[in-house]
Amino acid sequence: MRGHARHTPLAGALLAATALLSGCGSPEGNASTAELTVSTTTPVLADLVEQVGGNRVDVTSIVPRHGDPHSYEPSPRDATEVTRADVVFSNGLLLEEPGIMKMVHTNAGKSVPKIELGDKLEEYGGTVIKLEEDLGLDVLWLGWAVEGEVAGAGSQVRTTATKLEGPGDLRVYLTDTLGRPKVYVDSSDGFSGADSFTLPPEAHTHVNWAFSKPGIYRLTVEGRTEALDGRREEIGSGTFTFTVGDDTRAPAGAEVLDSGHADVALNAETGKVYVRADDESGEPSRTAAEDVVIDVPDRARESVPAKRPYAFLGAPGDDLWVLPQAVIGKHVHGDLDPHTWQDVANAEAYVRRIETELVKTDPAGRATYERNAADYLRTLGALDEEVARTLATVPAENRKLVTTHDAFGYLAKAYGMEVVGFVVPVPNQEPSAAEVEELGNTIRDKRVPAVFLEPNLAARADVLRRVAEDQEVGICSLYGDSFDDRIHSYVSMMRHNATELAKCLGGTAR
Repeated sequence: MRGHARHTPLAGALLAATALLSGCGSPEGNASTAELTVSTTTPVLADLVEQVGGNRVDVTSIVPRHGDPHSYEPSPRDATEVTRADVVFSNGLLLEEPGIMKMVHTNAGKSVPKIELGDKLEEYGGTVIKLEEDLGLDVLWLGWAVEGEVAGAGSQVRTTATKLEGPGDLRVYLTDTLGRPKVYVDSSDGFSGADSFTLPPEAHTHVNWAFSKPGIYRLTVEGRTEALDGRREEIGSGTFTFTVGDDTRAPAGAEVLDSGHADVALNAETGKVYVRADDESGEPSRTAAEDVVIDVPDRARESVPAKRPYAFLGAPGDDLWVLPQAVIGKHVHGDLDPHTWQDVANAEAYVRRIETELVKTDPAGRATYERNAADYLRTLGALDEEVARTLATVPAENRKLVTTHDAFGYLAKAYGMEVVGFVVPVPNQEPSAAEVEELGNTIRDKRVPAVFLEPNLAARADVLRRVAEDQEVGICSLYGDSFDDRIHSYVSMMRHNATELAKCLGGTAR
């Protein structure tokens, strides 16, 4: 448990807790019509802004309920809403899909404040932790990354494949949460500017790498920066070597990567191209592209799915060597965990920042914003205590989380839980019998009482559900990034999560 005083049960802690926590709508504010039009990127942020702004603000969320901020693609209507905004709040820390942030910077007025709440969290009393990713795959988990700063708000880095030498074809693609593939690189029809994708600075994304035949491949990529004003600047190129199949040997003297987590990376400041890999200490190592070989062994061999959207990979049933994206859906992120609101103390920090920014934008509303923020901070203080008390009832040996998304690190750290792992299905690839057995062994060996599915990912979590049923452990729900028709406020989300964890892990649900 964290050590600050709020997590020590207090005499009279229930005083007015019911009243404080029962109201999920906007607090009372100025009775006049809204003075500010506010756009937020997520429903969680929209709820927090409504609580502080009351009737002085008209708030919309770009990402709808049920939506995923990691992958949502904004619509023309979203862009229109942003053009009307007097202030825009986003989470930052690379939570939002890059297209959302590009749309915000393109459509919001130049003088409109664009506040990334996570970026100054610690100044307002919050905490930020590193994002931990470890799925325990038995092949290399290879993503794409951009390092180094790029001048200009909203600027991005485009990486383009320009040449491939090898015995077969390479496709780099991503599968979304609905099982639909988006192809970024396809060598089968030659290369063009379309064989590319963009990332914001200091970002990383997960993709599938699919090779059609065994052998040695050499992939050349080029990078450039792209500013919102149309400026383009070439920043570097490099060639990466892959050995596909167990009978393919790496060139003598090369460092071979065959497991763990790594990225094909481009540095936007230096122009260098390299492989960034996590070493045993957890710190990244960087090896020049020409000095490393990426291994794709026979245990990575799969078959082309029979589903029509996957016809670009070849004929159904054909052999395919795949380094999987591992995490379902678009998932662009940086080194810091952006899911800060899972610790209620961080939501309090958000509220303090929101109050500050609303007062700056609408000084006439200061009294309303200060009063609403103070009221809601009392609500959140009581909620923080309630979540802590509820989770304190879970036996120490049961405080283990297995989820479908790496969104609960803050909850675990703040309230004395342990993230055993997040188990996300590899999209459109049936896991091997050995992988299913390993997952079952993990659940059994860790004595995990239950696994937790996020409602918006539950339909894609068949493997985790099946293994949990085989191991006779509970299957429960946690809300991470999204609301739905049942849970539609921050307070109700956190109360649900605490109650569900306690109920499913052997504690006392309140």
